[in-house]
Amino acid sequence: MPPPDWFRTRAAGRPATRRDALRLAAAGALGLSLPACLARAHAAGRAAAKNVLVILEQGGLSHMDTWDPKPDAVAEHRSPHRPIATAVPGVQFTDLLPRTAAVADKLAVVRSFHHAKGGADAHPNGTQYVLSGSHPSGAALEMPDLGAVAAHALGGVDRALPPYVMVPGNHEQANETRTGFLPAATRVFKTGGRDLSDPAWTIQGIAARADAAGPRLADRHALRGALDGAPRTSIDPRGMDRFYDQAFDMLTSPRVAAAFDLKTEPAAVREAYGAGHRGACYLMGRKLVEAGVRFATVDVRWPLTPAVPGGFNLNWDHHDAIYAPGSCGTVRDKAGGEGRYGIGHWVMMGSVDRAFAALVRDMDQRGLLAETLVCFVTEFGRTPRLNKFQGRDHWVKAYSMVFAGAGVRGGQVVGRTDRDGGYVTDAAVTPEDYAATVYEKLGIDRSAPLYTSSNRPVYIGHAGSPIAALM
Repeated sequence: MPPPDWFRTRAAGRPATRRDALRLAAAGALGLSLPACLARAHAAGRAAAKNVLVILEQGGLSHMDTWDPKPDAVAEHRSPHRPIATAVPGVQFTDLLPRTAAVADKLAVVRSFHHAKGGADAHPNGTQYVLSGSHPSGAALEMPDLGAVAAHALGGVDRALPPYVMVPGNHEQANETRTGFLPAATRVFKTGGRDLSDPAWTIQGIAARADAAGPRLADRHALRGALDGAPRTSIDPRGMDRFYDQAFDMLTSPRVAAAFDLKTEPAAVREAYGAGHRGACYLMGRKLVEAGVRFATVDVRWPLTPAVPGGFNLNWDHHDAIYAPGSCGTVRDKAGGEGRYGIGHWVMMGSVDRAFAALVRDMDQRGLLAETLVCFVTEFGRTPRLNKFQGRDHWVKAYSMVFAGAGVRGGQVVGRTDRDGGYVTDAAVTPEDYAATVYEKLGIDRSAPLYTSSNRPVYIGHAGSPIAALM
């Protein structure tokens, strides 16, 4: 397909140059017709987002304890976290989100997400569902992540940086990332890192080894170029070429080193995001978008440290003691929620509230919010009723996601749920609709197919519709 800048040239109305014509001809040779190319150009002209930043708070965040307060729920199942006012008259969050409430005028809260199909009610398939926007139904053809599609269709903003990055991407649910039928070149780059707030944290491999730096590295790159014409056995040589070129660019670009270096941030900025792992992860997400990463996903789980004894699994899977002031317990004979802290603890919603509010403000002040779609997502919600362990179990019938930037009108709530937060009663939307929204915001033409290695056409984002209130 033609490169993204060709689309932007046509969308902007600049006359096509001879170079543009050659690139269009090359696209035709790759199997895209002129109508298809022009359709993609038109889609690029509609694009409101240059980048996407996904905040993946994995584990199934309780919606009635955060974005969708239910003060009139049945008393024995009601959240103790009460509604508070936000910066938008008539819009309320719970008291776990006081800082975020102050930036509600920049947020669109969609309270009507649900799973319309059965399944995807466990963490692995639920995470895969939200990463791809395609139901992991066991179909023969595996669908790629949204970020992989963006990398394939649009490429990177800066060639020295991977177009699709996950921070840190080392928890078990991060294994649910997929390239699907797309080339290996679309694979997510995972930073790794147990605790990003550790001053010693760095990404291994983004600096050349001392014995291979300078002219020696350049000589090796030249040798690889000289061997390009040799026969290959790789099933995806173009993908390997991209990996080699990107590896060289990453090893030689000072911009890459700066993008992954939190120590370059002023102390006041670090403080605004909050101490610890989550604030560092959110800040890294902003840095990557600012540096030119097309699609960044922040996958946060607070690490086990001496400060949180028993906190060996600090995601949102609160099957036990969701309202505990400290640890939910570590005894593995309850409902499966051990290893967490109560939802109101600092390492849980306290750090989320601070980091997310800081992220929205920071991106807005830097002008990044205008061209970046920010998505705060989770794979499902929690049951409207407490179980016998005083926890809440997995619930796909209703949950919330939050959006900002890239033309999304802030200060609005989309959809509603019933009195207990159990079922959607208005403007129901699905993960497929979420995917269609992301693609539409990026200007990716959902009417044009992508192709498998066997030249089979596959339509992406066609199973849903963009969420109208976010467009």
